[in-house]
Amino acid sequence: MATTTTTTSIAKTITKLYTCNRGSLSSTPSQLGSFQSSSLSSSSTAAASSEPEFQSAISSQAPERERSRWSKWLLFLPGAITFGLGTWQIVRRQDKIQMLEYRRKRLEMEPLQFNHVSPSTKELENLEFRRVLCKGHFDEKGSIYVGPRSRSISGVTENGYYVITPLLPVSDEAESSQPPILVNRGWVPRSWKEKSSELPQDDEQPSNTTPSIGKEEERASWWRFWTKKPKVVEDQPPTQAPDEVVGVIRGSEKPSIFVPPNDPNSGQWFYVDVPAIARTFGLPEDTIYIEDIHEDVNPSNPYPLPKDGSTLIRSSVMPQDHLNYTLTWYSLSAAVTFMAFKRLRPKKIRR
Repeated sequence: MATTTTTTSIAKTITKLYTCNRGSLSSTPSQLGSFQSSSLSSSSTAAASSEPEFQSAISSQAPERERSRWSKWLLFLPGAITFGLGTWQIVRRQDKIQMLEYRRKRLEMEPLQFNHVSPSTKELENLEFRRVLCKGHFDEKGSIYVGPRSRSISGVTENGYYVITPLLPVSDEAESSQPPILVNRGWVPRSWKEKSSELPQDDEQPSNTTPSIGKEEERASWWRFWTKKPKVVEDQPPTQAPDEVVGVIRGSEKPSIFVPPNDPNSGQWFYVDVPAIARTFGLPEDTIYIEDIHEDVNPSNPYPLPKDGSTLIRSSVMPQDHLNYTLTWYSLSAAVTFMAFKRLRPKKIRR
């Protein structure tokens, strides 16, 4: 009896389990469909929401890549600039060689006679660096001093000035006359300028002697009338031997930004401005200006000391200096370009 009861309970249990499992199996496809649809809808929603974010991320990365690309090219900018400066020095060197060679050839030409050169010459600018020979008398009281200009004498540096004086040329022909010219007579010590300030005080003496000259002329005229003999009255002072100047035609100087402007009213000249100096002397602005390069210097009276002609074919920056600058710029360009390549080169990962 007990065995029958146990068997019955086991059968009921199996039947219940079978019924439950069948119901669950019948409901599984619908549940799976709903699950799949929900999952698909959620995935599509996530995809739709993530698509603008992805596009915005791509669009934000594009400018960053562009900037990084330009930043890489900027690393080569210093090398390009220094390379250009080196090339510019090569061009400057060639121009300097041609300029110095042009001056040298013109200085080797025969000196021009001043009677063939006049301010009315249209090609006066083309005569620069040509040597000229002129004879005349200097107006000592009309000198101006340009400077200060230093000069090394026996290893000692001394400050001084360039003295510029008008020269009245003397022509071989009596009927012809030449206009005055400006002559840079050379370098003089500072004491020369100090002495020149005392010259106006000595100018009063000729005015006191004027009446005596008039009395002598009246006495001479009276004596000529009384004796009825002609007498020659000399109105000009005794003639002196004219000064001979061998110079080079030059133009105005081009001062740097560090040179102060000239002040003609106070007599301060820091650089040669030919038109302004000519106006100071009451001469036309196109007055010829020459620099004395006479080599015959009197040892007992060396001042003014003329310029050395070789200085006219020298420059503050010679062609060799331009070559040194070229090598410096090219070396710097190679160095910064190598550093740029090394900076962009990918680093090897050590294991």
